[in-house]
Amino acid sequence: MHHLLKSLLLTLTLGMLLPVQAADSPNLLVMGDDADEDTIPRNSRVFKRVIASMNSELNDIVDVYDETAITLTNFKQGRVRRTDGELIDIARSVTRPPIDVVAVFSIYASMKDTGYSKKARARVTGKLLNVHSGKFIDNFETSPYSWNVSAGCDNRECILEEMGDGIKTLGQELGNVLATKYDWQLYGQHGNAQRGTSTNDMIGDFYLEFDGFSAEDVMEIEEYLVIFSGYESHRPTEQRHTRSVMLYRSSISNAKLNRNLKKMLAELDMRATISFEGNTYVMKRISLRGKRNKPSSSDGW
Repeated sequence: MHHLLKSLLLTLTLGMLLPVQAADSPNLLVMGDDADEDTIPRNSRVFKRVIASMNSELNDIVDVYDETAITLTNFKQGRVRRTDGELIDIARSVTRPPIDVVAVFSIYASMKDTGYSKKARARVTGKLLNVHSGKFIDNFETSPYSWNVSAGCDNRECILEEMGDGIKTLGQELGNVLATKYDWQLYGQHGNAQRGTSTNDMIGDFYLEFDGFSAEDVMEIEEYLVIFSGYESHRPTEQRHTRSVMLYRSSISNAKLNRNLKKMLAELDMRATISFEGNTYVMKRISLRGKRNKPSSSDGW
């Protein structure tokens, strides 16, 4: 009964704080996947025009960062033909600022010479991924776009220059659609008008590691985890004598989850250090000499 009363009080407290402590805005990075030899490489002027137009479209709903600016110091610049794996690793490695979502796009272009005319054809594909969990969010592919190329245009650079405006338009279309899809996931039917006043309804995966906590401690902790705002589900992924790891699914922001965990430990009179990196929170119990854990109840299971 005592724990139930505390849980109810904590629920009321968190509910009162919710309108004030809106979720932090996600940070997004637009990156090009040009590993396929049929795609336009990222050192092309056309590629740069597409990434600029996508940045502009997505920046209306989330905080978009420039890849070169935030990776200039710690990563080799100018690499081309990068794979999905390299892109995700880079996005996860950036911590200032931390990146939450990556928009990965590819530009496919081809040219057919019929003997009497040259016809260019292009399409742009893109997808949104949760950086830390790898969870797929959404994707879109533009309809193929075709147009005639000048007869005197007989090298790749000239052809790409003539395709530039059309491909840029495809990039704007892709950015606009992805922005609309992501806006819906973030703010629902009210769209961007709710930005800054509503919580992020996208479900994220968090890993909660408890070191030095007994099984009885973890059971008490679970009573609080399920009442945090945005809670979706949780399940253990590792269970040892004094170590437990949980997969915790919620739409709560990193900042608010960190606050709630600190408040929870204080409510339970459990002293611990809390550290986190990416989507993993590590809580290490601080043992005090002479202080014993409360005996667990033998009633029920």
